[in-house]
Parts: sequence; structure tokens; C-alpha cells
Amino acid sequence: MSLISEDTDPSGSRAAARPAAATPQPNRVTFNRLELNRILNLYGRMVADGEWRDYAIDFLKDRAVFSVFRRASEVPIYRIEKDPRLARKQGMYSVISATGLILRRGHELERVLLVIDRKLSLV
Repeated sequence: MSLISEDTDPSGSRAAARPAAATPQPNRVTFNRLELNRILNLYGRMVADGEWRDYAIDFLKDRAVFSVFRRASEVPIYRIEKDPRLARKQGMYSVISATGLILRRGHELERVLLVIDRKLSLV
């Protein structure tokens, strides 16, 4: 016999039993859907060209980082960072090389990614 009556919604009791870790923490910086879409489109093209092979995403308290690897066992060749603390200064988006050199920083993700997004050119 079930302890739940026929009038109660069984999904309501499951929602209350979920752990708190399943919900995103509000104090973490994340990429939104449009930002991730643009980054993953670039990543997909570079994988198709054979230049990139792996990636990692880190959501930290002060910034979100998308790291790009040539091989999974190496250090990232590029890091795309979103740091909201710099939004009113140099811009919250930046592309950082493997040596730590900031290649480009700005307020718009699209313009910042142009430093590593090589378009097809006529020869």
C-alpha cells in the first residue's frame, strides 16, 4: 500500500527531495546561452579544421572560463574568460593565450573572438 493519497501530486514530493546541489548557485559567473552558442560554433569550426581537440568550462565565483586544448593532456592554448568585474573598465570578455598574454579584451564577445576566429579569405 502507498502512503500517498490519490489526491496528492507525486511529482511535488520528488521536487522537495532533490538535493540543493542540483540548482545553480547564484554567486557563480556563467556564460549565457547566446555566449555559449557563439563560442561552441567557433569551437566546432576549429575542430573540423583539426586545430582544436578538447575543451573545458569552469564557472568560478568571479569569472567563467572556456579553455581550448590542442590535446587533452596539455595546457589550454586559449582561454576565453568572462569577468563581470571588468564590465565598466576594459570589458568583461577576454581571450588569453597559453603564456598568459591577453590577446584581446572588450565589451562584446563577438569582437573579442575575432582574434582567434580566422575567416576564409580569397587568395
